[in-house]
Amino acid sequence: MFSAAFKSFTSNILANYEIAKTPIAASGVWTIFDGKKKSTGMLVSVFVFDRKSLDLGTSNAFGARTSATSIRKVQDEIVERLKKEASSLARLRHPSILQLVEPVEETRVGGLMFATELITASLAGLLAQRDQQERPGGPAGRQRSRFVIEDADGSRRRREVEMDELEIQKGLLQLSKGLEFLHESAGLVHGNLTPEAIYVNAKSDWKLAGLSFAGPPDGAEGHQSLPPIALSEVLYQDHRLPQSVQLNLDYSSPDFVLDNNVTTSADIFSLGLVIIALYNFPHTSPFQTGGNQSTYKRLFSSESTTPSARNEFLSSRPLPKELKQTLPQVLARRPAQRLTAREFQQSAYFDNILVNTIRFLDALPAKTSSEKAQFMRGLGRVMPQFPTSVLGKKVLIALLEEMKDRELLSLVLQNIFQIIKTIPSGRRVFPEKVMPVLKEVFVTKSSTQDRDSNREAGLMVTIENMDLIVENCSGKEFKDDVLPIINLAMDSTTHSLVDATLKCLPSILPVLDFSTIKNDLFPCVASVFTKTSSLGIKVSGLEALLTLCGGSPEEPSSAGDDLSGILHEEKKVKASTGTALDKYTVQEKVVPLIKAIKTREPGVMMAALNLLRQIGKVADTDFLALDVLPIVWSFSLGPLLDLQQFKSFMDLIKSLSSRIEREQTRKLQELSATNRSSDARSINTPSKAANGFSGSNTASANDEDFERLVLGKPAPAASKPSAQVPAFSWSSANLPPNPASRPITPDTSLSSFPSLQPANNNRAHLEPTPSAWPIQQQQQQQQQQRIISNPSLTTTSVLSNPQIPPSRTPLNLPFQPSNQQASSMYTIPPPNPSPFTPAIPKPPSPNLNPNLATPSLYWGGAGLNPPNNAPPPFVQAPGQIRNGNEQKSGLDKYQSLL
Repeated sequence: MFSAAFKSFTSNILANYEIAKTPIAASGVWTIFDGKKKSTGMLVSVFVFDRKSLDLGTSNAFGARTSATSIRKVQDEIVERLKKEASSLARLRHPSILQLVEPVEETRVGGLMFATELITASLAGLLAQRDQQERPGGPAGRQRSRFVIEDADGSRRRREVEMDELEIQKGLLQLSKGLEFLHESAGLVHGNLTPEAIYVNAKSDWKLAGLSFAGPPDGAEGHQSLPPIALSEVLYQDHRLPQSVQLNLDYSSPDFVLDNNVTTSADIFSLGLVIIALYNFPHTSPFQTGGNQSTYKRLFSSESTTPSARNEFLSSRPLPKELKQTLPQVLARRPAQRLTAREFQQSAYFDNILVNTIRFLDALPAKTSSEKAQFMRGLGRVMPQFPTSVLGKKVLIALLEEMKDRELLSLVLQNIFQIIKTIPSGRRVFPEKVMPVLKEVFVTKSSTQDRDSNREAGLMVTIENMDLIVENCSGKEFKDDVLPIINLAMDSTTHSLVDATLKCLPSILPVLDFSTIKNDLFPCVASVFTKTSSLGIKVSGLEALLTLCGGSPEEPSSAGDDLSGILHEEKKVKASTGTALDKYTVQEKVVPLIKAIKTREPGVMMAALNLLRQIGKVADTDFLALDVLPIVWSFSLGPLLDLQQFKSFMDLIKSLSSRIEREQTRKLQELSATNRSSDARSINTPSKAANGFSGSNTASANDEDFERLVLGKPAPAASKPSAQVPAFSWSSANLPPNPASRPITPDTSLSSFPSLQPANNNRAHLEPTPSAWPIQQQQQQQQQQRIISNPSLTTTSVLSNPQIPPSRTPLNLPFQPSNQQASSMYTIPPPNPSPFTPAIPKPPSPNLNPNLATPSLYWGGAGLNPPNNAPPPFVQAPGQIRNGNEQKSGLDKYQSLL
């Protein structure tokens, strides 16, 4: 219904405020919604009146048809009375009067709307809810009311309102102050003081409203802002209208009903009936008139139905002792016998330490500086006696307003942090209410105002309560709002403040992320450590760096590995929660800070020792050896260290050296194992079958496999021992092992054979000089053309022809395959000439056929050097007969290919 009313008109309130869709409370004909100003985000309560609500009692009020004109007239009078209520709030400004934010607006359908400060509920709503809780079968004994409300942005949350004795005393005290203002300052009578005319705001303060029947008392002189109250009209109960828009006789004074007088004492009598309703069950007035003046007069004519001390004021529940002493003077029949609003505040009912504390707190702006300071020092002693609701909603808000006074800043902050520690809603209250004020006082105004001692004292209190701040802040809130305060404290010139800030780092690190610690916090700590000239701050700075590196300042300076293998209980240190800084920052930025320390004071040296010990757990071993150990040695030789401190440095040196030794030994062992594996692969793979000439059985088997592969012969059924293949100077397999040198692989490939030249006794005559190599190459080409042109020429004929010089025999020619295998020619160049070529000594020559004798090959010393691209010669072992029926070995196996 009320959402439809919003859509039916446009106004300044709807244009500038976001209004919740569901109401939080209803008071009389007013429906109350939460609202938030779009420009500033200020929270308000929007009161909405729908004219259709007046039609509820007029449709069937009488059996006959009621004149539409008369109904319209009565309704217009009610609307004017409601406008009067809103406009009166605009003229009356007092802490106990509901504060108007936006003036009343009239809608196109005849409704009304205005905005006030944020309220939680009306007193009538709270009492109705307590009736439900205390009714048999309900949650009896509960004193906290929970309201699930919807904010203007659509989010839902709970509002908690407590109704304990102190809340009632505080509320009644505030109401009496509001009545005092109306009676003495404004010269008005409320006229209809009921629970529906009392509201509880977000600070748990009770506020007066419902001024639709307000007017001056009888006999008032001078110009009056409101017209006088016409009792004949207001006392008449029109059954065509809702009861909520008419005078409530249940809380009316006999001055109105019986005496027909308008006096300020009438409000005091109504206040007494409200007090009884707070303790009564159900929470209603002892007068139940039903809106009938005759019933009211009948009840008041009998002492049994009139509230007095003899009948316990018609309360179903006992009243406090002090209240029983005060109520007779409040509910007196004659106005002259009643207390005034000011006298009611001085009654014994409010004479206790808690109420007087609240009273002093309300009057705090008017107190002197010395009185304020004395009050702040003693507030902490009585604070445990306060209910948490009063502390969080009343005392805390008042203290936050006093933070503007710089002289009281430290004292106010001490009480504020004590309240945050006490109340259960501190996690929500601190970022919403306290943190914005702290940021405004310390950060926002820091650029415009110089620092003073009072400001430094406030920063010190904030730093001392950093653990509490961390518990009640999220990481983002801490980074945005609290970290600037910490940086401001570190930049201070007060050494005690800087020292306290550095020591609080272990508390703040868990709530910050790595990027913030590295980029925002660490540079500030490093700057303080570098610029300070105080030894105490130097030590605190080293402890802060230790914390940033993942260590703990509580670690004993003598802790370390003594290499004894025995675990000492006293050397167990607190485990670190992890390294806050990365290894690169520790090595490249923290270690240079330590290296730049010039003082050799024992306190600074031992703090640096703890930091270096932690760095030894994080840094690389090569960095420890080259950068850290020299620093440790330099610090250990300080002239001011005693023997025990020097031993602590030596323990660290031994520990770091032991770690370096273990790591380096492990690296070298792994490297040695890798090299041995690589050498074994290089020796076993290429050198065993290099060039096809090896004296081992494995090399012979590989040659036979190669022969069968290229000739296409089937594998033999049984292997027979083959003749020993001669080894040449470039073959390293048969050389004796020489530990002083490594085997040299000949410069030949596996797909060709080097050429050999027959030896001659006249070695000097046969050995060509380097200048003769081109002539030999030309002769070699002529021999190749001759064999190609005359295929019938064999090796034997060439050897037996005396016209062919030894240097031009076919032994110097490359191997020529047959016509069927002409496509498979293999040519192996000889090894590159070297200054020294080892030679194979000439074997003893037995008596053989001169034509079949194997010439001696000598490629070193005075022997014959082979020409380039010379084919391998035919070599015959001594005593071996060349027969086609016998198995051939060596190069004789290739005779059929020539």
